Amino acid sequence: MSRSANPRASRGAAALGGPSSVVETACPLDCPDACTLAVTVDRGKVVEIDGSHKNPVTDGFICAKVRKFGERVYGADRILYPGVRQGRKGDGAFKRVGWDEALALVADRFTRAKADAGGASILPFSYGGSNGLLTQDNLDAQLWRRFGTSRLARTVCAAPTGAANQGLYGKMASVTYQDYPHARLIVLWGVNPSASGIHLVPFVRDAQKRGARLVVVDPRSTPHTHAADLHLAIRPGTDVALALAVHRYLFTLGHADGRFLREHTRGADQLRERAEPWTIAKAAEVCGLEEADVERFAALYAQSSPALVRCGWGLERNRNGGSAAAAVLALPAVGGKFGVRGGGYSMSNSSVWNIDRTWIGAEEPQTRLVNMNHLGRALTEYNDPPVKVLFVYNCNPAVTVPDQRRVLRGLEREDLFTVAFEQVMTDTARYADVVLPATTFLEGYDFAKAYGPIHLELARPVVDAVGEARPNADVFGDLCARLGLLVGDEPAGELDLMVRVLDALPGTIGDKLRAGELPSPPFGTSPIQFVDVFPNTPDRKVDLFPAALESEATIGLYRFQPDPATAAYPLALISPSSDRTISSTLGELPRTDVTLLMHPDDAGERGLSAGDLVRVFNDLGEVHCTLAVAAAIRPGTISLPKGLWRRSTRNGFTGTALVPDALTDLGGGACFNDARVQVASLAMA
Repeated sequence: MSRSANPRASRGAAALGGPSSVVETACPLDCPDACTLAVTVDRGKVVEIDGSHKNPVTDGFICAKVRKFGERVYGADRILYPGVRQGRKGDGAFKRVGWDEALALVADRFTRAKADAGGASILPFSYGGSNGLLTQDNLDAQLWRRFGTSRLARTVCAAPTGAANQGLYGKMASVTYQDYPHARLIVLWGVNPSASGIHLVPFVRDAQKRGARLVVVDPRSTPHTHAADLHLAIRPGTDVALALAVHRYLFTLGHADGRFLREHTRGADQLRERAEPWTIAKAAEVCGLEEADVERFAALYAQSSPALVRCGWGLERNRNGGSAAAAVLALPAVGGKFGVRGGGYSMSNSSVWNIDRTWIGAEEPQTRLVNMNHLGRALTEYNDPPVKVLFVYNCNPAVTVPDQRRVLRGLEREDLFTVAFEQVMTDTARYADVVLPATTFLEGYDFAKAYGPIHLELARPVVDAVGEARPNADVFGDLCARLGLLVGDEPAGELDLMVRVLDALPGTIGDKLRAGELPSPPFGTSPIQFVDVFPNTPDRKVDLFPAALESEATIGLYRFQPDPATAAYPLALISPSSDRTISSTLGELPRTDVTLLMHPDDAGERGLSAGDLVRVFNDLGEVHCTLAVAAAIRPGTISLPKGLWRRSTRNGFTGTALVPDALTDLGGGACFNDARVQVASLAMA
C-alpha cells in the first residue's frame, strides 16, 4: 500500500457537531476577489452558500455562480469513483474501479512511456486559475520534474498582460478596490467587473457619486457602459493604437510629466518615437471610433487627477495583446498619475506576497516545453518524441484551448493514454482512458489568494468528500510514492503539505493563517503607487521600453499588426466572460439557449433575424446556435460567451473551434479574439 492510500479521515462540518451549522471558508475560483463564504451545512451536506463578512472587500455578498456551486458538488455530472474507459473515446463510458487499481495503471503507463520514448512523451496539462497554493504546482510539480516529463507553458490567459506588467514594473503592487472612490477618472479597459470581479462595482459607483468620470473601452455594451461618460466601442485587436494615440497626445501637447519621466522612468524617448505616427485621426480610423471621442478621452486623461486605469484581460487576447497591455500600463507614467491615492493603474496583485514555492522539492529540468495553446499540434504532430501519455487536471482543454477540432482529433487517438483528474465529467474527461475523482474547494484545504484586492486566506473544507473524491495533493503524493519519487519524510498528502507550506510562507503570514487571521504585506492592503510601493525593477524605475520585450515581440514592442479579417471572413468573433461560468467551470449546469450576439446592421446585410438558427464558420470549423440581434455590440464584431461546453451549442462545437492557434506578440498567449468568421442562416446551409 502506498504512503497515502489510507482513506482520509472525516474532516468536514458533519464531524464538527450538530445536524446544521454555518462554516466559513474562502473561494479560490478564478476571479480577482477571493470572497469569504458562509456555507450552511445540514447533516453533512451543503444546503446554502452565502457571503461572509470576514473579507472587508467582499463583505457578505457573492456572485450567483458560487451560490450555485452546490449543484456541481452534488450534480449528475460529478465523478464519484475512479473509472477505466469502456467503449469509444468521447463516449464518456467508464467501469468503476478502486483507487489502487486506477493509480497502479497510471503509474505503469508512466513507467512504460518513459522506458519506450523518454519522460518527455508524458505531457501534464493544467492551468489552475481556480486553484490556490495547495492544489496547483506543489506535489504535482514535484512529480513532473522528478520524472522528467515535458513542461507546459501555461499561457492561455494573462501571459501577455503578465509579460507587460513584469517588463515595465516588475509586477509592482497596483491600486486596490478600496481606493477607487478617490479617483476622479476611472478607465475600465478590456474588463467587465459585472461579470468577473463584481466587488469592484460598488467602489466604481461610489467614485461616480463623488464626481468621478467613467470611460469604458470595450467592443460591447456592458452594465458599465450605460453609466459611463464615454464608451469607446473599439475594434478587437486595436487597443494598442488607441493607447499610443493617447501617449502622442500627452507628449506633443505638453501633458507628459517631464519630471516624473526623468526621475522614475527609462525608455520614454523610445516609447514616444513608437507613438509618434499615431495621430488622433489615424487611431480613430484603425479603431473604428469617432475622432472627437478619441480626443475627448485623451483630454480627459490628461486633465484628470487622480486618474486610474483598470487594465483587464480582454485586450490581450489578440496578435497585439502584449503591446496593447504595455501601452495601457505605461499611461500613468507618462501622464504623471502616480503618487496620489486613487491614481495609477490596477492590474493583477497576485505577486504582492513575495511567495516563492521553495517547498517544491525538485528543480525544473530543461525538458521539452509545450505551449498549451498548441495542444492540438502536440497531440497530432509532435514526433520527437510523440505524446504518449496526457495527464489533464485543473482545466478542460477540449473546450478552452484554440483549434478545438484539432485538439479533439488528438484526444481521439487510440494510442494516446489520457488521464483526467477532475471533479465532473467534462468534455475532456469523456475522452480519458482513466478518470480520477477530485475534490472541490468545499471539500478540501487551499489558500485563496485574491488578485484584485490584496487578500490571502486559508480555505477550509466544509463537508467531507463526495463519493471517493480525493484532493490533488493526496493523489500526486500517492503517484510520487508509487514511482519512487519521494525522499525521506517529504509530504505525501494534503495535510502534511499544508503544514509544510504554512511553515515556508514569508514573515508572519503562516502564523496568522493558522490563527484564522488575515495577513497583509508590509505596505498594507491599499498601497499608493510611488509612495508605498515602487517598481520591482533593478533600479526601481519604470522601464517604458524593456529590451527583453522589444526582442520578444513579434515585430517589435508597441508596433501594430493589422486585422486578420478577409473578404470571406470579415467578422471578428470575441468570447467575453459571462455571469454563468468561471472559464469553463460550472459549464455543465443547465442554461438557456446560447446565443450569438450580432449588431442589427450585420444581421440585415445577411438577411438574418433574432431567433434564427445560424452557422458561424471559417476554415477551422463551425458552430451552430441561435442568433440574438442588438446594438449592444459594435458592427463587424460578434460575440459568443466564454466557457461554453459542447452541449451548449446545436452541433457540439464551441467558439474555440473557430480560434487559430496563433500566439500573441508577447508571452505566447492565445489569440481568441483573432477568430475571423462569417455567419449564415443554418436553414440555407
